[in-house]
Amino acid sequence: MKPEKMKVAVLAGGVSGEREVSQRSGAAVAKALRSVGVRLVEVDVKVRGVEVPQGTDICFLCLHGVYGEDGTLQAELDAKGIAYTGSGAIASALAFDKLRAKEAMASAGVAQPEGMAWTKENDWLPPYVLKPVADGSSLGVHLVRTAEEAKKARKEAAKWKGAMMIERLIEGAEMTIGILGEQALPVVEVRPGKGFYDYRNKYTTGATQYICPAQISKEKAAELQEMALQAHRALGCEVLSRVDVMVDAEGKAAVLEVNTIPGMTDLSLLPKAGQAAGIEFSKLCLRVLELSWARNRKGVQA
Repeated sequence: MKPEKMKVAVLAGGVSGEREVSQRSGAAVAKALRSVGVRLVEVDVKVRGVEVPQGTDICFLCLHGVYGEDGTLQAELDAKGIAYTGSGAIASALAFDKLRAKEAMASAGVAQPEGMAWTKENDWLPPYVLKPVADGSSLGVHLVRTAEEAKKARKEAAKWKGAMMIERLIEGAEMTIGILGEQALPVVEVRPGKGFYDYRNKYTTGATQYICPAQISKEKAAELQEMALQAHRALGCEVLSRVDVMVDAEGKAAVLEVNTIPGMTDLSLLPKAGQAAGIEFSKLCLRVLELSWARNRKGVQA
């Protein structure tokens, strides 16, 4: 079925700490799809167990964080026989749990920083990162370089509702690579004006500089794109993702995480990469629908 003939439900909002960003992603996607004649309805998800409008052919998921990227919603829609964009329930759950994702990527030979589950007994010396095992938009992330920062981070981590993990801090250039279908999009370099690429720097206009394509050699770009595809495939992801990578001063790259529902706001990285590849935003959204519909039909036939 062509996207122009589909009845689409754009699901945004949600119940996570990323609700506001999700609403912005949903509004941008809805505007883009309407501009090319797609029939759609916007659904503001406020509780779990969302009711999808009757007659919906496919849901365009713009829900970030818990009950969006963690596979729960995908499993609900699978049970109801409703198609949706992006990866399936199993891959979504795996990618969202950073410790399980690390194991899967390690088995596939994907380079990553050393990491493990965090407890109060962990006594790593700085530098390291203390962050939630399952959350997004850099919520709850602490970069620790000094003993004083370690004390503060451990105190804050103890208050966090979910599980935390500790990971070696890589100092260097932050890169991100969008995946669309089986294509790795141009590499984007992220340069926060102050601090690291946290929630504020991600969603405040002018707080971060984005260089796309990144100012690196063709050989290095190809290496990072291949690494991103390897990580995407190791987790069983489909249709789209965004892979975050750090490159240290010696040029050694390591994958930090794979995001199965990348942001779609005016500051988001996947749309920027798509534009650099010559894929205008509305065309990007249409392509996501096409690929997702094909994934769904393949699953039904299986």
